[in-house]
Amino acid sequence: MLFGRGCFWADYKLRHGHYDATSKADDWFNFQVSGPNAVSVVEKAAGQSLRDIRFMRFGKIRIDGREVWALRQGMAGEIGFELQGPAAYAQEIYQAILQAGREYGIRRLGGRTVFINHLEACYPTIITDYLPAMFGDDMKDYLAEFRAAMPAFATTFNLAGSFEADDISAWYRSPVELGWSKNIKFDHDFIGRIPLETEVAHPRRTMRTLVWNADDVIAVYASLFHQGKPYHFMEMPRDQRGFMWADQVTRNGKLVGVATSRGYSYYFRQMISLCTIDVDCSEPGTEVIVLWGNPGEPQKEIRATVAPAPYKQDNRRVDLRTLDR
Repeated sequence: MLFGRGCFWADYKLRHGHYDATSKADDWFNFQVSGPNAVSVVEKAAGQSLRDIRFMRFGKIRIDGREVWALRQGMAGEIGFELQGPAAYAQEIYQAILQAGREYGIRRLGGRTVFINHLEACYPTIITDYLPAMFGDDMKDYLAEFRAAMPAFATTFNLAGSFEADDISAWYRSPVELGWSKNIKFDHDFIGRIPLETEVAHPRRTMRTLVWNADDVIAVYASLFHQGKPYHFMEMPRDQRGFMWADQVTRNGKLVGVATSRGYSYYFRQMISLCTIDVDCSEPGTEVIVLWGNPGEPQKEIRATVAPAPYKQDNRRVDLRTLDR
């Protein structure tokens, strides 16, 4: 079972290659239940234990007599399950989860909250923190098929922010820059293995969180009440999907990184962002400057402090067998 752009890429390669395989499209729902009580909620809805499902593994369960796939993950950095099944009974499953979660104080959270979760838990996201590497001449056929086949929200590629470059590849990111080195395996051959091995051994940039200075952020909002053109508005809690808002990050006047996913964390009461940053500036506590505002508009230098990524404690891999039932 695959979802999203990676699924389309696999299907494209299958259709344009010579493989002894087939693909089939299904209309499935995809619900996420996340938080310290997520396992208790899903267990109550399913009437069975889920304690033996390891992190990033699937288990088959039944809810309201319907077979559902439960993927143990947690996009908020907490215990979580992604529930998947045919869309025909999506509402049945949805209501069953809400009913089971009442005693645990379950809440329905919208799209804006989702991406603050991604920010706090450090989940770099396509179009938000990096562009897919498909804008070169060697990918134009795939890009044309992708734009024609995918829904409009998935084919929107907007760039904004103070970061500037002459080539679209400057908005691409390697797995190392996104903080995914630990997931790279070199026990098989693949395209790009040699340069990736070199980068893993000698990384130039890595992923961190930036904590933006509160007084400087307040000055951006205060400009709305002064004469003259204000600074670009900081959408609350963050910019919507479909935009890669990339801001240049400097230290002592030198470009050292690019800030993305800027958002307000209600939990921490801070404006934070992710940042692909030079390794020699990545030590937590390092002071940097984020330039806020599009080129040609009023721009504000915002002081920021390098912090770990993820910013919140990562609780996704908790051994469920150790939790109270």
